[in-house]
Amino acid sequence: MSVTYDFPRPAVTVDTVVFGVDDEGLKVLLLQRDAEPFAGWWALPGGFVHEHEELDDAALRALSSKTRLTRIYLEQLYTFGERGRDPRGHVIAVAYYGLVRLRDHRVRAATGARDVAWFRVDQQPKLPFDHSRIVDVALERLRGKVTYQPSLVFELMPPKFTLTQLQQLYEAILGTALDKRNFRKKMLTVWKIVAETDERTEGTVGPPARLYTFDAAAYRKLARSGFQFQF
Repeated sequence: MSVTYDFPRPAVTVDTVVFGVDDEGLKVLLLQRDAEPFAGWWALPGGFVHEHEELDDAALRALSSKTRLTRIYLEQLYTFGERGRDPRGHVIAVAYYGLVRLRDHRVRAATGARDVAWFRVDQQPKLPFDHSRIVDVALERLRGKVTYQPSLVFELMPPKFTLTQLQQLYEAILGTALDKRNFRKKMLTVWKIVAETDERTEGTVGPPARLYTFDAAAYRKLARSGFQFQF
């Protein structure tokens, strides 16, 4: 039995905020729009949801079809539905966000995009629609998440890493400098979620640095207790 309703149906889109990390810091993936409105503007990858399409599937499809970025985890962020946010009419946007290592992913412009590129979050161009607000909300969520789910950070690290590399990644995500002594104290003696190895860096400038690994068991134990990983 099918039921129909005589009510206006607003359009629904998905917008994806993909953050990437490299030696220059935290970046966001943007595409240059090829169609109006805002043709030529840099914007978040996204698109309209197809009829009978699941939202998660729509987000992954839109991202892949426009940037060729695949096999990444996206998490639903927030729904944006303010009046006037889209000049095409009443459009509700469901936003997603994710975090990747840039060196593990190659992107290129595809359907509906003139170009695609990574921009530092503190050097974004002016964005159309309410995309600047969407990025801000995603960034706030990401920075909050690393305080209660730091395993997200370790997923971006190699299996063995130096404490300096780990601190630099945290600083890139949080957008602030951290005290070196306090950072190492919490990682090694307070939280104890990194374990020392017998290995050191090779072929680097300066004295070899000690390598560490993520102690997943210690992390899970703290996480189950509701511990907050705050600096």
